[in-house]
Amino acid sequence: MTLSSPLLLVIGLLVTAALIAAAVTVSRRRKAALIAAGVAIPGKRRGGLGFGTGLTIAGVAVLAVAAAGPVAMVPVPRASGTVMLAVDVSNSMAAEDVRPNRLAAAQQAARAFVQAQPETVDIGLVAFEQGALVTARPDRDHSVALRAIDRLRITGGTSLSAAILASLSAITGRQVAIGPGGSVPDIGYWPSATIVIFSDGETQGDENVEQAAQVAQRAGVRIHTVGVGTTAGATVSVDGYRVQTALDEQTLTMIARTTGGAYHPAGDAAQLAGIADTIDLRLTVSDEPLPLAGAFIAFALVLLTGGAVLTVFRTGRVI
Repeated sequence: MTLSSPLLLVIGLLVTAALIAAAVTVSRRRKAALIAAGVAIPGKRRGGLGFGTGLTIAGVAVLAVAAAGPVAMVPVPRASGTVMLAVDVSNSMAAEDVRPNRLAAAQQAARAFVQAQPETVDIGLVAFEQGALVTARPDRDHSVALRAIDRLRITGGTSLSAAILASLSAITGRQVAIGPGGSVPDIGYWPSATIVIFSDGETQGDENVEQAAQVAQRAGVRIHTVGVGTTAGATVSVDGYRVQTALDEQTLTMIARTTGGAYHPAGDAAQLAGIADTIDLRLTVSDEPLPLAGAFIAFALVLLTGGAVLTVFRTGRVI
């Protein structure tokens, strides 16, 4: 416990000491007067300060502590840290096996996720296809991420490794890349960060997905993956050709398990709408100041009231 105004405590304790001295003096004079009147016997203890007076003085002492502004630092668990949403905007996200199409459904789920998060969470957005672009850097102003989600448009191929590495770059504030020969770099430890990928999981010649997931795993960053689409799949038109596309749950599951996250299947819009409730963010414990003056004042009032009542019953006087 700390005090915001220690000087007030010193002054209050001096006042309490003065009250004790005054009470002792009054008690001795009263006893001397009773002895002189033949009511009390010399040498015999009688009454002392009295329990009522003691309670009253104790109440003043507690008020002195309250006036000093006591504050306790209490550990409070809360969701905090950084969350990067990575949304697939590749051509396959135009498939309509999830209505109205995969991208529109993913956007709806991403918006719901952002709106469900507390203000203590920094949220950013990565749009990815063959490459990846950080369209909203992590910020507690969640409206920035929401506007970036609304601007997403379909284009290009798919690279899940690019999505992971771009998200890690936004988290760490520096460029993260796979080393020569597929070596996994050490980017430090970021246990309060989480990546949530919305994708159908289909990749085109992406050889670094597993290595990218290992970078996140070494950094303590969990990745949750959300499968957008169905395993039955659908066809999409790409450059005048009809192409079959289907949900790749195996790749999305591998990414999540490698990093300690979870894969969340979402085969229809209803499942996607509730995805925010199925992803648990990490709880961190931080010390929050808890003012204790109110509790001390309440206790002081109990003591003062008790002292006044006992004094009235004992002497017939309030003082």
